[in-house]
Amino acid sequence: MISGLELVQALKERGRDLGFPLVGVAVAARPETYDLFRDWLKQGLHGEMGYLARREAAYEDSSGVLPGVRTIIMAAMEYGSGRTVPDGSGRIAAYAQGTVDYHDLVRIKLKELAAVIHEHRPGTRSRVTVDTAPLLERDVARRAGLGWFGKNTMLINKYIGSYFILGGILTDCELPPDPRHDASHCGTCTRCLEACPTDAFNAPYVLDARKCISYLTIELRGQPIPRPLRSGMQDWMFGCDVCQQVCPWNRKAGAPSMPELLPSPITARSACEFLSMTEEEFHSLYSSTPFSRPGWENMARNAAIVLGNFRSEQFVPVLSQRLQHPSPLVRGAVVWALGQIGTPEARTILQNQLDQESDSLVRDELQSALDSHSMSVPLSS
Repeated sequence: MISGLELVQALKERGRDLGFPLVGVAVAARPETYDLFRDWLKQGLHGEMGYLARREAAYEDSSGVLPGVRTIIMAAMEYGSGRTVPDGSGRIAAYAQGTVDYHDLVRIKLKELAAVIHEHRPGTRSRVTVDTAPLLERDVARRAGLGWFGKNTMLINKYIGSYFILGGILTDCELPPDPRHDASHCGTCTRCLEACPTDAFNAPYVLDARKCISYLTIELRGQPIPRPLRSGMQDWMFGCDVCQQVCPWNRKAGAPSMPELLPSPITARSACEFLSMTEEEFHSLYSSTPFSRPGWENMARNAAIVLGNFRSEQFVPVLSQRLQHPSPLVRGAVVWALGQIGTPEARTILQNQLDQESDSLVRDELQSALDSHSMSVPLSS
């Protein structure tokens, strides 16, 4: 039987073969950041992500994920910095530009990695997790030596930056841990905080998720995006990478670890295409991608906001057509977008819609748009 150190080395070597450039080992213990997490929840900074608050206590003890857990192996898979989109298209976060939902891909690869443990320690138990179990993954990853917390709350590694996905293997097999990453290499840099279009950082290391573009476009479902935050969304339809794009450490970012994470034509649809897509078309294309989380209705809402932020009269025809959208949520976003464009044609369309619209949410958006007399300027590239 190989030693614990040899098994850890075998896991790291196999991890690299499977697309994990970083693999680290930590002792299963109370998260060092648990009290900060609990305070963050008490302040309500998690917004509508009620599942976090409902499972608050579970995050304190990983034995709730796997009874008898002694070791957690954390692995990181790079997804790259993504494609550059043409003006007027709309942007998608880099991690979602591939052909698959990363949860599924990473989970499969982690199970293959866990097989190394079972091969050398028969009878041990393990469980893999990617974003879904009550586990403070970044906390464990730092203790496993994978990186430090950036001021934008992302985990950063000095060799590959922060464009990576974390996944974990919990096991009742005891393994020697890696040295934790105690140093921080952000220094006095605050580029990530200053670049946030919606001012979502209350302070370094403190994110108000309610103002984060990723939260607004993905987690805030079935509700209008708050009006004060819509312009700040700029051209982001799904997620946001701004605080990563400006990070100096991401100059070291590499290519995606797996071909499934490479930018794909299927995720390169424009905002006009997402807004015009039927529910059936959406599900046939995106049921196995991260877009399935916000879903058809919310992606159409996001697309309408993006078109409003472009403030170009070329989008008036497609927006006016979607005033017949079956979802009041989408119609309300379309109304706002036409109000942002603000041409005489757009205002006439809005007035006509007010005469026939029965939904109170949409009527409120119509009245707000018609009451605004300010002329907007185009979104800068």
